[in-house]
Amino acid sequence: MSRKPVPARPGERSRAELSFDKPQLLPRLFGEFDSNLLALEERLGVYITARGDRVQVEGAAEAVAHAREVLNDLHARVIRGEDIDTGLIDAVIAMSSEPTLVGIVRQETDSPPPIMIRTRRKTIVPRSLNQAHYMRQLVSNDMIFALGPAGTGKTYLAVAQAVAQLITGSVQRLILSRPAVEAGEKLGFLPGDMKEKVDPYLRPLYDALYDCMPPEQVERRLASGEIEIAPIAFMRGRTLADAFVILDEAQNTTPMQMKMFLTRFGQNSRMVICGDPNQTDLPGGVTASGLNDAVAKLEGIESLSVVRFTTADVVRHPIVGRIVQAYEGDNA
Repeated sequence: MSRKPVPARPGERSRAELSFDKPQLLPRLFGEFDSNLLALEERLGVYITARGDRVQVEGAAEAVAHAREVLNDLHARVIRGEDIDTGLIDAVIAMSSEPTLVGIVRQETDSPPPIMIRTRRKTIVPRSLNQAHYMRQLVSNDMIFALGPAGTGKTYLAVAQAVAQLITGSVQRLILSRPAVEAGEKLGFLPGDMKEKVDPYLRPLYDALYDCMPPEQVERRLASGEIEIAPIAFMRGRTLADAFVILDEAQNTTPMQMKMFLTRFGQNSRMVICGDPNQTDLPGGVTASGLNDAVAKLEGIESLSVVRFTTADVVRHPIVGRIVQAYEGDNA
């Protein structure tokens, strides 16, 4: 690495040197063309040089200490087989900045993480404190409401947990549902039969599935009925037993639709209801969201939990968090 130093943050300057074992893993830690180290420099305002298995960090004392903690955490994750990308780097930086997260970060650094979801295609670990809390609830409670803005992993983590339980045989079916609410477009103008008209509204659920399972397995399980993806209207009159059931975009249900859906709950099942209360697309004249109504009525019931995400939990590109925060500021 040979670059101009990044201006350090104000404060007393400091220098730290780190050495890492398992040098064969360092290319994954550093990234292609040292891209991960460059990302750390940019985000923390430090200057990093790497020679062999040693890394030297220079900058303000507080920033150097922060970079050292983040590098050690990332190295432990590489040893565990995790892939390092800018999203994970941002998440580790954010978690290590929070005093309440230090215990969790160190626990995950010093030993295999206690919280993870294993699917056919990847192993998923939490990228924020709320994600860690949510992943615990996904294995310990029968019904979970996940509230918060786009990009926080509400639906993705629920689908991953559902896939993991389907693979291990803990449940026999995976049922994914979503209200087919028209956000400015009319279903009647879309080409095809009813399934073809509705499928675009369910595409995010398909995308999450394909990210967690090989495509041929998804297709086979869809054909056999082990995985079902359908609009919420198709749930009426059913009892969903031995199933992991996920309702996405739940803010676009009416209170009656939500009551209908929740009462489909059957034996040996788990139900996750995901939605953003601040992003409702209910048609004109409908003012009450079934999601808000259900949380107000049900929070505190035994075996039911409510997890609230914020813009700080957004794990997509950092600009997504800033966009969400800007729009929520306008609505405040």
